[in-house]
Amino acid sequence: MDESNATCGKRLASIGLENTEANRQAYRTLLVTPTGLGNYISGAILFEETLYQSTVDGKKIVDILVEQGIVPGIKVDKGLVPLAGSNNESWCQGLDGLASRSAAYYQQGARFAKWRTVVSIPNGPSALAVKEAAWGLARYAAISQDNGLVPIVEPEILLDGEHGIDTTFEVAQKVWAEVFFYLAENNVLFEGILLKPSMVTPGAECKERATPQQVADYTLKLLKRRIPPAVPGIMFLSGGQSEVEATLNLNAMNQAPNPWHVSFSYARALQNTCLKTWGGRPENVQAAQDALLIRAKANSAAQLGKYTGEGESEDAKKDLFVKGYSY
Repeated sequence: MDESNATCGKRLASIGLENTEANRQAYRTLLVTPTGLGNYISGAILFEETLYQSTVDGKKIVDILVEQGIVPGIKVDKGLVPLAGSNNESWCQGLDGLASRSAAYYQQGARFAKWRTVVSIPNGPSALAVKEAAWGLARYAAISQDNGLVPIVEPEILLDGEHGIDTTFEVAQKVWAEVFFYLAENNVLFEGILLKPSMVTPGAECKERATPQQVADYTLKLLKRRIPPAVPGIMFLSGGQSEVEATLNLNAMNQAPNPWHVSFSYARALQNTCLKTWGGRPENVQAAQDALLIRAKANSAAQLGKYTGEGESEDAKKDLFVKGYSY
Protein backbone atom coordinates (compact mmCIF):
# COMPACT_ATOMS: atom_id res chain seq x y z
CA MET A 1 0.00 0.00 0.00
CA ASP A 2 3.02 2.27 -0.21
CA GLU A 3 2.61 3.02 -3.90
CA SER A 4 2.73 6.70 -4.79
CA ASN A 5 -0.48 8.26 -6.05
CA ALA A 6 0.88 8.02 -9.59
CA THR A 7 1.61 4.30 -9.26
CA CYS A 8 -1.73 3.69 -7.58
CA GLY A 9 -3.19 5.44 -10.62
CA LYS A 10 -1.59 2.82 -12.86
CA ARG A 11 -3.20 0.10 -10.76
CA LEU A 12 -6.60 1.76 -11.07
CA ALA A 13 -6.16 2.38 -14.80
CA SER A 14 -5.63 -1.36 -15.29
CA ILE A 15 -9.27 -1.88 -14.23
CA GLY A 16 -10.63 1.20 -16.02
CA LEU A 17 -10.81 3.62 -13.08
CA GLU A 18 -9.65 7.23 -12.96
CA ASN A 19 -6.87 8.20 -10.58
CA THR A 20 -8.93 10.23 -8.14
CA GLU A 21 -8.61 10.49 -4.38
CA ALA A 22 -12.05 8.92 -4.01
CA ASN A 23 -11.04 5.86 -6.05
CA ARG A 24 -7.73 5.53 -4.20
CA GLN A 25 -9.63 5.77 -0.92
CA ALA A 26 -12.11 3.09 -2.02
CA TYR A 27 -9.33 0.71 -3.00
CA ARG A 28 -7.34 1.27 0.18
CA THR A 29 -10.48 0.80 2.25
CA LEU A 30 -10.99 -2.55 0.54
CA LEU A 31 -7.42 -3.59 1.38
CA VAL A 32 -7.46 -2.78 5.11
CA THR A 33 -10.93 -3.94 6.14
CA PRO A 34 -11.13 -7.71 5.45
CA THR A 35 -12.12 -9.52 8.64
CA GLY A 36 -9.19 -11.52 9.99
CA LEU A 37 -6.50 -9.91 7.82
CA GLY A 38 -4.36 -9.41 10.91
CA ASN A 39 -4.11 -13.18 11.33
CA TYR A 40 -1.80 -13.26 8.31
CA ILE A 41 -0.38 -9.73 7.93
CA SER A 42 1.63 -8.03 10.70
CA GLY A 43 2.46 -4.69 9.10
CA ALA A 44 1.29 -2.38 6.32
CA ILE A 45 3.52 0.16 4.57
CA LEU A 46 1.52 3.27 3.71
CA PHE A 47 2.04 6.16 1.35
CA GLU A 48 1.87 9.59 3.00
CA GLU A 49 -1.65 10.26 1.73
CA THR A 50 -2.83 6.95 3.18
CA LEU A 51 -1.26 7.58 6.59
CA TYR A 52 -3.53 10.61 6.97
CA GLN A 53 -6.48 9.17 5.08
CA SER A 54 -9.79 7.80 6.33
CA THR A 55 -11.87 4.94 4.91
CA VAL A 56 -15.03 5.58 2.93
CA ASP A 57 -16.88 5.20 6.24
CA GLY A 58 -14.86 7.99 7.83
CA LYS A 59 -12.63 5.92 10.10
CA LYS A 60 -8.87 6.57 10.08
CA ILE A 61 -7.00 3.92 8.13
CA VAL A 62 -4.30 3.85 10.82
CA ASP A 63 -6.93 3.05 13.45
CA ILE A 64 -8.40 0.26 11.30
CA LEU A 65 -4.97 -1.33 10.96
CA VAL A 66 -4.26 -1.12 14.68
CA GLU A 67 -7.63 -2.74 15.44
CA GLN A 68 -6.65 -5.58 13.08
CA GLY A 69 -3.36 -6.02 14.95
CA ILE A 70 -1.41 -4.67 11.97
CA VAL A 71 1.43 -2.19 12.62
CA PRO A 72 1.28 0.91 10.38
CA GLY A 73 4.44 1.94 8.53
CA ILE A 74 5.34 4.71 6.10
CA LYS A 75 7.26 5.03 2.83
CA VAL A 76 9.64 7.95 3.39
CA ASP A 77 11.77 8.15 0.24
CA LYS A 78 10.91 10.66 -2.48
CA GLY A 79 11.52 8.43 -5.46
CA LEU A 80 14.25 7.74 -7.98
CA VAL A 81 16.04 10.34 -10.11
CA PRO A 82 18.92 10.04 -12.63
CA LEU A 83 22.36 9.62 -11.06
CA ALA A 84 24.79 12.02 -12.74
CA GLY A 85 28.05 10.40 -13.82
CA SER A 86 26.61 6.89 -13.87
CA ASN A 87 25.69 4.40 -16.59
CA ASN A 88 22.10 5.66 -16.95
CA GLU A 89 21.42 4.60 -13.34
CA SER A 90 19.39 6.24 -10.59
CA TRP A 91 19.61 7.31 -6.97
CA CYS A 92 16.92 7.74 -4.35
CA GLN A 93 16.11 11.18 -3.00
CA GLY A 94 14.42 12.13 0.27
CA LEU A 95 17.05 12.71 2.98
CA ASP A 96 16.36 16.46 3.13
CA GLY A 97 13.84 17.08 5.90
CA LEU A 98 13.61 13.38 6.72
CA ALA A 99 14.10 13.84 10.48
CA SER A 100 11.19 16.26 10.85
CA ARG A 101 8.96 14.18 8.56
CA SER A 102 9.80 11.02 10.50
CA ALA A 103 8.86 12.69 13.78
CA ALA A 104 5.53 13.77 12.28
CA TYR A 105 4.86 10.28 10.90
CA TYR A 106 5.50 8.79 14.33
CA GLN A 107 2.97 11.19 15.86
CA GLN A 108 0.46 10.09 13.22
CA GLY A 109 0.86 6.45 14.25
CA ALA A 110 3.61 5.04 12.04
CA ARG A 111 6.03 2.74 13.83
CA PHE A 112 8.33 1.72 10.99
CA ALA A 113 9.58 3.22 7.76
CA LYS A 114 10.60 2.09 4.28
CA TRP A 115 13.14 3.47 1.81
CA ARG A 116 13.45 1.80 -1.60
CA THR A 117 16.40 2.27 -3.88
CA VAL A 118 17.26 0.13 -6.87
CA VAL A 119 20.26 -1.44 -8.57
CA SER A 120 20.14 -2.36 -12.26
CA ILE A 121 22.24 -5.29 -13.48
CA PRO A 122 21.96 -4.46 -17.24
CA ASN A 123 23.32 -0.99 -16.45
CA GLY A 124 26.32 -2.28 -14.55
CA PRO A 125 25.76 -1.78 -11.79
CA SER A 126 28.48 0.85 -11.43
CA ALA A 127 30.46 1.19 -8.21
CA LEU A 128 29.06 4.72 -7.95
CA ALA A 129 25.44 3.52 -8.07
CA VAL A 130 26.03 0.78 -5.50
CA LYS A 131 27.79 3.17 -3.12
CA GLU A 132 25.08 5.81 -3.51
CA ALA A 133 22.35 3.24 -2.83
CA ALA A 134 24.13 1.91 0.26
CA TRP A 135 24.96 5.33 1.70
CA GLY A 136 21.43 6.64 1.22
CA LEU A 137 19.94 3.58 2.90
CA ALA A 138 22.34 3.91 5.83
CA ARG A 139 21.62 7.62 6.41
CA TYR A 140 17.88 6.97 6.18
CA ALA A 141 18.13 4.05 8.65
CA ALA A 142 20.07 6.13 11.18
CA ILE A 143 17.59 9.03 10.94
CA SER A 144 14.62 6.67 11.26
CA GLN A 145 15.96 5.01 14.39
CA ASP A 146 16.72 8.42 15.87
CA ASN A 147 13.04 9.28 15.50
CA GLY A 148 11.57 6.07 16.90
CA LEU A 149 10.86 4.32 13.59
CA VAL A 150 12.16 0.85 12.67
CA PRO A 151 13.76 1.21 9.23
CA ILE A 152 13.12 -1.31 6.48
CA VAL A 153 16.28 -1.39 4.37
CA GLU A 154 15.45 -2.11 0.71
CA PRO A 155 18.07 -2.10 -2.03
CA GLU A 156 16.03 -3.78 -4.77
CA ILE A 157 18.05 -5.56 -7.43
CA LEU A 158 15.75 -5.20 -10.41
CA LEU A 159 14.58 -8.24 -12.36
CA ASP A 160 15.22 -6.46 -15.67
CA GLY A 161 17.71 -8.26 -17.92
CA GLU A 162 18.72 -11.50 -19.59
CA HIS A 163 21.35 -12.44 -16.99
CA GLY A 164 21.42 -15.77 -15.19
CA ILE A 165 21.01 -16.49 -11.51
CA ASP A 166 24.78 -16.60 -10.90
CA THR A 167 25.12 -13.00 -12.09
CA THR A 168 22.33 -11.90 -9.75
CA PHE A 169 24.08 -13.67 -6.89
CA GLU A 170 27.42 -11.95 -7.54
CA VAL A 171 25.84 -8.50 -7.80
CA ALA A 172 23.75 -9.08 -4.66
CA GLN A 173 26.86 -10.03 -2.71
CA LYS A 174 28.52 -6.72 -3.66
CA VAL A 175 25.42 -4.67 -2.90
CA TRP A 176 24.79 -6.21 0.51
CA ALA A 177 28.45 -5.96 1.54
CA GLU A 178 28.33 -2.24 0.77
CA VAL A 179 24.99 -1.75 2.52
CA PHE A 180 26.11 -3.32 5.80
CA PHE A 181 29.45 -1.51 5.70
CA TYR A 182 27.68 1.86 5.60
CA LEU A 183 25.01 0.80 8.09
CA ALA A 184 27.84 0.11 10.53
CA GLU A 185 29.60 3.38 9.63
CA ASN A 186 26.39 5.25 10.51
CA ASN A 187 25.98 3.44 13.85
CA VAL A 188 22.72 1.80 12.84
CA LEU A 189 21.52 -0.77 15.38
CA PHE A 190 21.23 -4.04 13.46
CA GLU A 191 18.78 -5.45 16.00
CA GLY A 192 16.48 -2.54 15.18
CA ILE A 193 16.15 -2.91 11.42
CA LEU A 194 14.29 -5.12 8.97
CA LEU A 195 15.55 -6.05 5.53
CA LYS A 196 13.50 -6.11 2.34
CA PRO A 197 15.74 -7.75 -0.25
CA SER A 198 15.11 -9.19 -3.67
CA MET A 199 15.23 -12.94 -3.97
CA VAL A 200 18.15 -14.25 -6.01
CA THR A 201 16.55 -15.14 -9.35
CA PRO A 202 17.54 -15.03 -13.01
CA GLY A 203 16.71 -11.86 -14.95
CA ALA A 204 13.11 -11.70 -16.11
CA GLU A 205 14.20 -12.11 -19.74
CA CYS A 206 16.61 -14.99 -19.08
CA LYS A 207 15.69 -18.14 -21.00
CA GLU A 208 16.85 -20.40 -18.18
CA ARG A 209 14.30 -20.24 -15.37
CA ALA A 210 15.03 -21.32 -11.80
CA THR A 211 13.04 -23.71 -9.65
CA PRO A 212 11.85 -22.62 -6.19
CA GLN A 213 14.55 -24.83 -4.66
CA GLN A 214 17.27 -23.16 -6.74
CA VAL A 215 16.00 -19.71 -5.77
CA ALA A 216 15.96 -20.76 -2.12
CA ASP A 217 19.47 -22.24 -2.27
CA TYR A 218 21.01 -19.17 -3.87
CA THR A 219 19.09 -16.71 -1.71
CA LEU A 220 19.89 -18.45 1.57
CA LYS A 221 23.55 -18.74 0.58
CA LEU A 222 23.58 -14.98 0.00
CA LEU A 223 21.91 -14.26 3.33
CA LYS A 224 24.31 -16.49 5.25
CA ARG A 225 27.31 -14.77 3.67
CA ARG A 226 26.14 -11.19 4.08
CA ILE A 227 23.42 -10.74 6.74
CA PRO A 228 24.39 -10.69 10.44
CA PRO A 229 22.21 -12.92 12.66
CA ALA A 230 21.56 -9.82 14.82
CA VAL A 231 19.07 -8.69 12.15
CA PRO A 232 15.70 -10.02 13.37
CA GLY A 233 13.69 -10.22 10.17
CA ILE A 234 13.99 -10.47 6.40
CA MET A 235 10.86 -9.54 4.47
CA PHE A 236 11.29 -10.37 0.80
CA LEU A 237 9.86 -8.23 -1.97
CA SER A 238 8.16 -9.98 -4.88
CA GLY A 239 9.69 -7.77 -7.58
CA GLY A 240 7.39 -8.77 -10.43
CA GLN A 241 7.19 -12.51 -9.73
CA SER A 242 3.74 -14.03 -10.15
CA GLU A 243 1.66 -14.41 -7.01
CA VAL A 244 2.22 -18.17 -6.89
CA GLU A 245 5.92 -17.97 -7.80
CA ALA A 246 6.64 -15.52 -4.97
CA THR A 247 4.83 -17.79 -2.50
CA LEU A 248 6.53 -20.98 -3.71
CA ASN A 249 9.97 -19.38 -3.46
CA LEU A 250 9.31 -18.10 0.05
CA ASN A 251 8.02 -21.51 1.11
CA ALA A 252 11.17 -23.21 -0.23
CA MET A 253 13.34 -20.91 1.89
CA ASN A 254 11.51 -21.94 5.04
CA GLN A 255 11.95 -25.71 4.80
CA ALA A 256 14.73 -25.55 7.40
CA PRO A 257 15.41 -23.19 10.34
CA ASN A 258 17.10 -19.85 9.57
CA PRO A 259 18.91 -17.42 11.89
CA TRP A 260 16.34 -14.79 10.92
CA HIS A 261 12.57 -14.66 10.52
CA VAL A 262 12.26 -15.06 6.73
CA SER A 263 8.92 -13.67 5.59
CA PHE A 264 7.29 -11.46 2.93
CA SER A 265 6.53 -7.84 2.12
CA TYR A 266 4.63 -8.10 -1.16
CA ALA A 267 2.57 -5.54 -3.06
CA ARG A 268 1.67 -6.81 -6.52
CA ALA A 269 2.01 -10.46 -5.43
CA LEU A 270 -0.65 -9.88 -2.76
CA GLN A 271 -2.95 -7.48 -4.56
CA ASN A 272 -3.10 -8.43 -8.24
CA THR A 273 -5.96 -10.95 -8.17
CA CYS A 274 -7.73 -8.87 -5.53
CA LEU A 275 -7.59 -5.76 -7.74
CA LYS A 276 -8.85 -7.58 -10.84
CA THR A 277 -11.64 -9.22 -8.88
CA TRP A 278 -12.80 -5.88 -7.52
CA GLY A 279 -12.80 -4.08 -10.87
CA GLY A 280 -14.00 -0.90 -9.15
CA ARG A 281 -17.47 -2.35 -8.50
CA PRO A 282 -18.97 -2.13 -5.00
CA GLU A 283 -20.73 -5.47 -5.44
CA ASN A 284 -17.33 -7.16 -5.91
CA VAL A 285 -15.74 -5.91 -2.70
CA GLN A 286 -16.38 -9.07 -0.69
CA ALA A 287 -15.04 -11.33 -3.44
CA ALA A 288 -11.97 -9.14 -3.80
CA GLN A 289 -11.32 -9.23 -0.07
CA ASP A 290 -11.69 -13.01 -0.13
CA ALA A 291 -9.04 -13.11 -2.87
CA LEU A 292 -6.73 -10.93 -0.76
CA LEU A 293 -7.20 -13.20 2.25
CA ILE A 294 -6.35 -16.26 0.13
CA ARG A 295 -3.02 -14.70 -0.85
CA ALA A 296 -2.30 -13.44 2.67
CA LYS A 297 -3.04 -16.87 4.13
CA ALA A 298 -0.89 -18.61 1.49
CA ASN A 299 2.11 -16.41 2.22
CA SER A 300 1.59 -16.69 5.95
CA ALA A 301 1.80 -20.47 5.51
CA ALA A 302 4.87 -20.06 3.27
CA GLN A 303 6.81 -18.15 5.92
CA LEU A 304 6.30 -21.22 8.09
CA GLY A 305 7.26 -23.57 5.26
CA LYS A 306 3.75 -25.04 5.15
CA TYR A 307 2.39 -23.78 1.80
CA THR A 308 1.19 -26.57 -0.53
CA GLY A 309 0.20 -24.64 -3.69
CA GLU A 310 -3.06 -26.54 -4.02
CA GLY A 311 -6.08 -24.89 -5.60
CA GLU A 312 -4.30 -21.84 -7.02
CA SER A 313 -6.04 -20.00 -9.88
CA GLU A 314 -4.47 -19.43 -13.30
CA ASP A 315 -4.54 -15.67 -12.69
CA ALA A 316 -2.35 -16.14 -9.62
CA LYS A 317 0.28 -17.84 -11.79
CA LYS A 318 0.60 -14.98 -14.29
CA ASP A 319 3.90 -13.08 -14.46
CA LEU A 320 3.73 -9.57 -12.96
CA PHE A 321 7.07 -8.29 -14.26
CA VAL A 322 7.04 -4.77 -15.70
CA LYS A 323 10.24 -3.60 -17.38
CA GLY A 324 11.70 -0.48 -15.74
CA TYR A 325 9.05 -0.65 -12.99
CA SER A 326 8.95 2.34 -10.63
CA TYR A 327 6.76 3.31 -7.70
